[in-house]
Amino acid sequence: MTNAKRKPFLTTRELATVAILAAISAVLFMIEIPVVLFYKLDLSHLPVLLGTFAMGPVPGTLILLVKSLLGLLHSSSQGVGELADFLMGFAMLLPAGLIYQHNKTRKGALIGMAVGTVVATIVAVLSNLYIMIPFYGTAYGMPVEAIVGMGTAIIPAVDSTLKFVLLITAPFNVLKWVLISALTGLMYKPLSPILHGRKRARTEAKAN
Repeated sequence: MTNAKRKPFLTTRELATVAILAAISAVLFMIEIPVVLFYKLDLSHLPVLLGTFAMGPVPGTLILLVKSLLGLLHSSSQGVGELADFLMGFAMLLPAGLIYQHNKTRKGALIGMAVGTVVATIVAVLSNLYIMIPFYGTAYGMPVEAIVGMGTAIIPAVDSTLKFVLLITAPFNVLKWVLISALTGLMYKPLSPILHGRKRARTEAKAN
């Protein structure tokens, strides 16, 4: 009786790809573009989503986790911002990755990213409502009413924390995830051979 050789959880190539994408993601996490109030746009979830489509939700989660842990090294929010970012990123990659795994077509990828955008935006609204805004209000000695007032100065209809996250947080996150989804859609196919290791395999085959 012989024991079948178990397939490793992640191959050496996949582990290397996770490490590289996590490093790129961590660098992008530090490059922020101010958009509205204290919300800044970064593209750190782009490598996460590319890795998710190439290898699946589990490797994608590992990329996101490593990126978040590296972000703690220069955190200005005692890890609270990194936690919220992880939750939002996971809310995007999980539905996007699962749907794409079930239907590995361009349509499947688009549907996955659309669903992920909706779920991630909902998580962003909830995390800002119950985690981020209360934290920043306490950490910087700023009453929540003052934060709401900042929103009122931009959109007069903002007169409560709930309206703040619905009218400012939600649109910002929709913009962010639509942009990341569009870039993923443009970049995934050209990068797919590299992400899957096919380019190296072809080179080795030609050499032999």
